[in-house]
Amino acid sequence: MELEVRLRAHRDAGKKALVAYLMGGLSDDWVDGVRAAVHAGADAIEIGLPFSDPMIDGVVIQRAADVALARGATMSSILDEVSSLDLEVPLVAMTYYNIFHHRGLDRAAGELAGAGVVGTIVPDLPLEEVGPWRQASNAHGVASVLLVAPSTPPERAHAVAAASQGFVYAAARMAVTGLASGEGDSARVVAEARQGTDRPVYVGIGISGPEQAAAAGEVADGVIVGTAIVSRLLEGEGPLGVERVVASLRRALS
Repeated sequence: MELEVRLRAHRDAGKKALVAYLMGGLSDDWVDGVRAAVHAGADAIEIGLPFSDPMIDGVVIQRAADVALARGATMSSILDEVSSLDLEVPLVAMTYYNIFHHRGLDRAAGELAGAGVVGTIVPDLPLEEVGPWRQASNAHGVASVLLVAPSTPPERAHAVAAASQGFVYAAARMAVTGLASGEGDSARVVAEARQGTDRPVYVGIGISGPEQAAAAGEVADGVIVGTAIVSRLLEGEGPLGVERVVASLRRALS
């Protein structure tokens, strides 16, 4: 699939990947924030589709989802804006299964692909239940990225990593998204994931700044950063604030 081909090529070139998360529909200029993140060095963009009852998102991302929903953001409106983006990096959508189930799996996958999205992260969809969504998304060339957590037993971690498409999302902490200190369990989780696959493995959850990004990059193929970026938009710093934080993370990884 396109997502995996592009990310493997990035790794084979000896580069550490930086995935920047932004909440879709958060503000009038959120797509400019996406462009700013790419300009500052993001290698892929994770776009949040807001959901009213998120299970893995911390206070900042929850607040961003609430703001986006209050502004009237929907999957359709966000994908309409996404389709206007002309970027050289892959786009991955992150949301919860109810959004796709309610819409219809084939329809949802087709709309994602039509907007240029090449992957999804659905954290409340376990390995045993991913089949129907994988079938629908694969038919449209959209990869299904799965998560390995610190609490995942080794054998299951290997199975999840083997089934993941595009890359493996290695959660550094047993926590919701947000700022944190220290490196968490990233080294162990990445090591477990790599026993199940040779796909790129990226660390997310709790990557708060350059030092943590650099540390995670020592053990993983890349990092995923959301809260530190989204908070800039919530605080009114706009695309310039996004560019500043992404640039600092890029320097640390490079």
